[in-house]
Amino acid sequence: MIWFKKDIFKKKTLANGETDRDKSVRVPVGLWVKCESCSEIIYKKDVEKNLDVCTKCGHHYRIPARARIDMTIDEGTFKEQDQGVSPADPLEFKDLKKYKDKLRAAQKESGMNDAVVTGSGLIGGRRVFAAAFEFPFMGGSMGSVVGEKIARLIEGALEAKCGVIIFSSSGGARMQEGILSLMQMAKTSAAIARLKDAGLPYISVLTDPTMGGVTASFAMLGDVIIAEPKALVGFAGPRVIAETIKQTLPEGFQRSEYILEHGMIDMIVERRHMKDTLTRLLAMLGHRHGQ
Repeated sequence: MIWFKKDIFKKKTLANGETDRDKSVRVPVGLWVKCESCSEIIYKKDVEKNLDVCTKCGHHYRIPARARIDMTIDEGTFKEQDQGVSPADPLEFKDLKKYKDKLRAAQKESGMNDAVVTGSGLIGGRRVFAAAFEFPFMGGSMGSVVGEKIARLIEGALEAKCGVIIFSSSGGARMQEGILSLMQMAKTSAAIARLKDAGLPYISVLTDPTMGGVTASFAMLGDVIIAEPKALVGFAGPRVIAETIKQTLPEGFQRSEYILEHGMIDMIVERRHMKDTLTRLLAMLGHRHGQ
């Protein structure tokens, strides 16, 4: 009966010094992802082929600004502008870390000078000026450089007589720049007003999340306002609102479906249909081919 005492889980040492147990559990890193919404384990390449959308539940992952441009603008037509504009630290702001140090870390990690990519290109053969936010860059926050780049983008559209599309993904105004960041709300809103006066279309696309001063300015001023499914859109976050009013918020509060139902946006468009939808909207709004 000695086999009852046998250690059936005893490790066997292999020639390379590893154990058979080590070998049996080794799995390549990065092949699978866990969906943030449905918690399903999905093959990463399948998600990437599906434009970074969960193949099980349709959850839209956040994507880099340049990936957004690549999947929206006709291949080989995008010309980036103002990529050399860099933020300063006029307030010499410091909390747990210096603002300068946070900027350097974000720039090194993202390869960008600030939280937005701007430029012009073609969508379905129609020239547009487009911007896309990089959320990992300090939460896509809007400082003086972001406001300046968006204002310059709109000035370029006015000169070229083209429409504008902005993909927003931001936590709001950048606190490290104080009043200078809040001034960008007025600056970008005034630029949008000039675009409207010229009769040129502006399409705003809200992605997860679009909050704070970005929502309170140019993001909600589009001739057509689109949102991706289940994107969080608002000014203050739901937790702050719930604590302030001391009430339980409705299910899905501040998500795309809720704000569509309450008339704050015009439509919800899945990522795989976004480019076709934008092409049709530009045609409906009188944007001619090549213009």
